[in-house]
Amino acid sequence: MDINRCYSPNMDDEYKKLIRRMNPPRVVIDDSCKNATVIRVDSANKHGILLEVVQVLTDFNLIITKAYISSDGGWFMDVFNVTDQHGNKIRDADVLDYIQKSLVHDSCSTSPTRSLGLKSTIDHTVIELTGSDRPGLLSELSAVLTNLKCSVVSGEVWTHNTRAAAVVHVIDENTNSPIADPERLSNIKQLLCHVLNGSSHSRRGAAKAVVSHEQTTHTARRLHQMMFEDRDYERAPGYRDSSASRSEDERQTPSVEVVNWYDKDYSVVSIRSKDRPKLLFDTVCTLTDMQYVVFHANIDAEGPEAYQEYYIRHLDGSPVNSDAERQRLIQCVQAAIERRVCEGLKLELCTTDKVGLLSDVTRIFRENGLSITRAEVMTKDGKALNTFYVRGASGCTVDEKTIDSIRQTIGQTVLKVKGSQEPKPVDQESSPTRFLFGGLFKSRSFVNFGLVRSYS
Repeated sequence: MDINRCYSPNMDDEYKKLIRRMNPPRVVIDDSCKNATVIRVDSANKHGILLEVVQVLTDFNLIITKAYISSDGGWFMDVFNVTDQHGNKIRDADVLDYIQKSLVHDSCSTSPTRSLGLKSTIDHTVIELTGSDRPGLLSELSAVLTNLKCSVVSGEVWTHNTRAAAVVHVIDENTNSPIADPERLSNIKQLLCHVLNGSSHSRRGAAKAVVSHEQTTHTARRLHQMMFEDRDYERAPGYRDSSASRSEDERQTPSVEVVNWYDKDYSVVSIRSKDRPKLLFDTVCTLTDMQYVVFHANIDAEGPEAYQEYYIRHLDGSPVNSDAERQRLIQCVQAAIERRVCEGLKLELCTTDKVGLLSDVTRIFRENGLSITRAEVMTKDGKALNTFYVRGASGCTVDEKTIDSIRQTIGQTVLKVKGSQEPKPVDQESSPTRFLFGGLFKSRSFVNFGLVRSYS
């Protein structure tokens, strides 16, 4: 029998799947470390396995303070020191057991929808939007969705370098079900594109709107992909970096260096930046989607500054090949880190949910000259549990008297101030997105609408 005639191009993939099923990830959780819980994961190797593991830890809201990654040949081993959001070890046995089971399941599963961060969209219509950022954009988009009787169930919106991207899950306002009518979906797409384009076309072409009934990629990863495809890592014409006038300690732009280690045929990516949650996910996500393989890495984020070092190659085994590629890699990694960044005063709202609550609250913010730079909104058991990050309309710090007035209007016990704001000068010309979030949530149905651009 001719063996070559029996061979199928899919046989290699099936063989690799068989190997992974025969060697499921081994997860060991060590409690001996004084200041952190140590999680070790090792298993058969595959492209993207590191991102899947980091994604699970991130979706549990764990803070990764240290990490060591080693991946060579057909095996990988990752070691993570993690804490909860308050810097404490994870002591709940049920939580640790759930984390362990999730790491095993998610790392060996072949389903692209396995992530904790990706809710099932079987009951939703998914809308993906990319376009040029401008003041009032989200208010206009939400107004269109409201007029079209679309209730926003969940979603995330990111803005960076004059660009905007959103992944939104909507349902029909009257039936609370996905929108199935092709003509109506086409109309939604057309009107949203019209709003995104505005009065002038984007510097990189027309806006894009995609409407579908499923989402097969983790929401945050999809947003990274959308902004990368929209080339948000390229500076807009006439862009002025507001950090240029700041001291070295005040600058927010991460330091990224790429050098080739010729003896081992690795390219070494070194990153220094202000630490924040989900930082490791953002950098690993970008390297993975740029088709680089991380063979080894060291992560240290125990202080206010995070240091990351990656030893990478292309999928074909070659290092970074040219200075142009090196510069592009630096720009893309910097953009991946900056997409979640914003400055602002944290306000938490907790009250009984009612129709129009979010519209009323954000209208009060807008009338008092505040710009919402980030918002996390959700409803649970009839309660609205919302978090807002706000700044003055011109990007300046918020006056305490303004906050007092707003709290008196909304309710002292309903709206609470958390943390403090850092007074940093902002160049208005270089910050066109500072006005963007005024008047957000025109729709009365925004639930769990996370605007993730924060160091906090």
